[in-house]
Amino acid sequence: MLKPRSTPTRELLNLDGLWRFAVAGEADEEPWTGPLDTRLEAAVPASYNDLFTDSAIRDHVGWVWYQRLVRVPRGWSDERVVLRLDAATHHGRVYVDDLLVAEHRGGYTPFEADITEHVRAGGEFRLTVGVDNELTNVSIPPGTITVAQDGRRRQTYLHDFYNYAGLARSVWLYSRPAVHTDDITVVTGLDGTTGTVEYSVGTSEPAPVRVRVLDASGTEVATAAGANGTVRIEDVTPWRPGAAHLYDLVVEVLRDEGGEIMDSYTQPFGVRTVEVSGTRFLINGEPFYFTGFGKHEDTPVRGKGHDDAYLVHDFQLMEWIGANSFRTSHYPYAEEVLEFADRHGIVVIDETAAVGLNLAVTGGLAGRPHQPTFSPETFNDDTRAAHVQDIRELVARDKNHPSVVMWCVANEPSSNEEGAREYFEPLVELTRKLDPTRPVSYAAVMFATSKNDRIADLFDVVCLNRYYGWYVATGDLTTAETYMEGDLRAWADKFGKPIIMSEYGADALPGLHSVWDLPWTEEYQSAYLEANHRAFDRVEAVVGEHVWNFADFQTSNGIHRVDGNRKGVFTRDRRPKAAARELRSRWRGLDGHKPSDTTQRAGRRLAQDQGDAQK
Repeated sequence: MLKPRSTPTRELLNLDGLWRFAVAGEADEEPWTGPLDTRLEAAVPASYNDLFTDSAIRDHVGWVWYQRLVRVPRGWSDERVVLRLDAATHHGRVYVDDLLVAEHRGGYTPFEADITEHVRAGGEFRLTVGVDNELTNVSIPPGTITVAQDGRRRQTYLHDFYNYAGLARSVWLYSRPAVHTDDITVVTGLDGTTGTVEYSVGTSEPAPVRVRVLDASGTEVATAAGANGTVRIEDVTPWRPGAAHLYDLVVEVLRDEGGEIMDSYTQPFGVRTVEVSGTRFLINGEPFYFTGFGKHEDTPVRGKGHDDAYLVHDFQLMEWIGANSFRTSHYPYAEEVLEFADRHGIVVIDETAAVGLNLAVTGGLAGRPHQPTFSPETFNDDTRAAHVQDIRELVARDKNHPSVVMWCVANEPSSNEEGAREYFEPLVELTRKLDPTRPVSYAAVMFATSKNDRIADLFDVVCLNRYYGWYVATGDLTTAETYMEGDLRAWADKFGKPIIMSEYGADALPGLHSVWDLPWTEEYQSAYLEANHRAFDRVEAVVGEHVWNFADFQTSNGIHRVDGNRKGVFTRDRRPKAAARELRSRWRGLDGHKPSDTTQRAGRRLAQDQGDAQK
């Protein structure tokens, strides 16, 4: 799905701001049939949970309603009028006046509706959006609804972050011509100093297509005709980690071969390649070593609401600390985040919202038997159908981002259980079919070992979530380091694939200090990271390290959490803990290379400098 843009043939109206707001039960049963009877207003974009002081709103399970009036610009009388929601978490329904025009399940990908027949240019309409936050065994992510003795509906879920809900991303009204571009796919390659650009353009109905490639200065460097083809860019400047360079593919839909333009749409792209070779992860044919984090879209008050100020500041902190990458744990992030990564050369592992497909975690924490994770009564064919939709929409949205170098189809599934292979094998095949150019992975839970995991061979890269020194061998970093190295070597020896540490971390309370290895102190968090890094550096197959987490984040209530998860290297309001400087010291010297490679390069530079001095 193409991101709405202002172009010579399209106009864009942002509908962000304060909307009328009510929870189901307080509003009319059918609030879209008239003005919403409420005194509350909610900000868009933002999760609604933390905006209000009423705990009944924060803990509400079910539908909430947003409403505002929208006026269609007068100049759109000959255009198609489209309503677009960047996300509605987790189930959205959209009404124009009294008419349902769109419905979508999945809380982190966009959906839209052509409402041309229901509105008029210069006229006003009532826009109502219902959002349902319920999670069940057939939703992605999954959850369970229970009813308390007092009649309250309660939501439980298997992921360790708060179930923020609402309209956390922007809402748009935009115009497009009747005959228009509705899909673009760009696949790039490198042939020496020449860049190759395969393109495919979908149009609303058959029409001639012309494409032009512009460089960063706006100079035309290649052209082609036809909805499908390949163009070559001589003396290309590749997109590289830390050195982003973008081109524009200008797609023009023509009325006829004479050249009158009916629609124009610009798709930014970068020329780069991604490949897995043995135990190496290659970008543009060069080994790449991931440094960075699992992150969350999580800030005070806004919840998961997208915020450009936090976007800028978070990327500044990643640059300061030496991070070159992150994983969109555990759902697709706002498109603005990926566009920023494209422009600034940050590498992204793009993950679906499939977190919590693991009933063994609950059983393990409680010390009791658990239901099978994959069964007709638990996670079943309907669950997988929702997972299929999640993958399709993720790839369709993010396929043209050069920053995205790998798809992650799930976080911590019960990959060691019976039924895991039958569940995941079709999903891996689908992902490769949708995009054969990027590697595919998943993040393995600690219960899944190299001996009992049933699906790792299906994937290109092994991603491991491990917490030796925190949940295992707590406070004993010597033992933890031994466990970590042994675990890594076992995976490397069995599968011979690149290994990325997709999660490792320890909670730390800011200001808590000790001279001993005392968990929860800032010193222990730093020492924990150092112990892990020593183990990583001794295993050649390790090609990356993503600390859990970039910043502290909110979770559901629990005695093992202190106002949320405190594994952040930064606090929730982005103040650095002591571990941030430990990482900065390590990462700023790596420059996208494995530590051993960096040491060798530093040695060569020193020898060269000494030779120059002797001359």
